[in-house]
Amino acid sequence: MERNENNFEGRKAVAESSASDAAGNAAAASTAGAVAPCRRWPRRVAIVLVALVVAAVLAVAAFLVYASDYYRDADAGHENLASTAQLPVEQGAHYVAFGDPAAETGLVFYPGAKVEYTAYAPLMRDLAERGYLAVVVEMPFNFAFFGIDAADEVRAAFPQVSEWWVGGHSLGGSMAAQYAADHAEDGALAGLVLLGAYTASDLSASDLGALVVYGSEDQVLNRGKLADSAALMPEGARAIEIVGGNHAGFGAYGPQEGDGETTVSAEEQQGQTADAIDAYVKARRQATAELPEAA
Repeated sequence: MERNENNFEGRKAVAESSASDAAGNAAAASTAGAVAPCRRWPRRVAIVLVALVVAAVLAVAAFLVYASDYYRDADAGHENLASTAQLPVEQGAHYVAFGDPAAETGLVFYPGAKVEYTAYAPLMRDLAERGYLAVVVEMPFNFAFFGIDAADEVRAAFPQVSEWWVGGHSLGGSMAAQYAADHAEDGALAGLVLLGAYTASDLSASDLGALVVYGSEDQVLNRGKLADSAALMPEGARAIEIVGGNHAGFGAYGPQEGDGETTVSAEEQQGQTADAIDAYVKARRQATAELPEAA
């Protein structure tokens, strides 16, 4: 009888031990199941970060390839950058200045997207011959939205100039308009010149002068946005159409993709553009001089 009781107690102890082991194993399995996902998270995060880095590198590489295919100055020898006693030319770190450094009026010019900045040298020389300090700036990657405040460097380099205008071609014009809007209260900033461009910035409450020049055959300029931008222009703004002119004719970089066929030479278009700028600036100057002085 005693032996049976001992056997019973032994079997009970074994059963309890087995149950305890099973519970322990279940708990361990449950814990492992809870820990495993936590251990997988760092790996997943690492994979996502690597994918983002790879995507960013590819995007940058694609942009650099895109930006490297730009319109180059047709004057490969850069003869238009030659300085003479009558028309001095100064090469700065990020600009080329044409004309008298002590001229009364200066123009800072922003080039169009993907256009080599020296391609605007003929127009700058024409304006310099009329008495202006005309400065075309070099933009990072040839995109003006990377250098909206580029005019600050130029203006600081030529402190003797008392009156400044900013302007630009195509995208450069829109970015120059943004600069003008940001500096509308600057007493030394007189106005804005847009060539084949429109403003997306509101200048309607400013006292700035504003001139828009575009070609009748320009197929790159968005005419709808040009028309809409009239409401954003200041009082006294003027728009001039060059009959036969196109988008690329403001510079010397050859035909532009998507542009219309011009019926005038680039030299003629640039000459008419310089005429329009000169006439408008002088008219604004005269009108300002005739305003009654504030009491």
